[in-house]
Amino acid sequence: MTMQNMFGVVLWSDTTAQKAVIWCEDQGDLAFYTPEECIHEAPPLDAGDLVQFDVTVTQNVRKASNPQLLMQSHSPDLPNKLKASRPEAAPEPAKAEPKPARNIIDLTKYLDAAIGVQGKIALPV
Repeated sequence: MTMQNMFGVVLWSDTTAQKAVIWCEDQGDLAFYTPEECIHEAPPLDAGDLVQFDVTVTQNVRKASNPQLLMQSHSPDLPNKLKASRPEAAPEPAKAEPKPARNIIDLTKYLDAAIGVQGKIALPV
């Protein structure tokens, strides 16, 4: 099990249970955060917060730990934008036709805005 440092945006959180789902900078699987995986007391996380965290993969599930809040409410509209970009469910066509391209939202534009504010964030190239 390898630990990797990652940047991401919180898509969903439950402040009472201190749980969150984080969209990762590498566009891979989402990371799931629960406080028992932390070595220090973590800040409360809300949807849209820009965070830096450690990520490990356990049984094919990404787990986030030790989140650090980089910017609160950095992208509060991101969860709604992702929902809006989801293609509508439609019945499959009788013929095999090419599927239309999906709307893809690039996480790097959200991270780029934070770089200018934070100044010290170094993203891998």
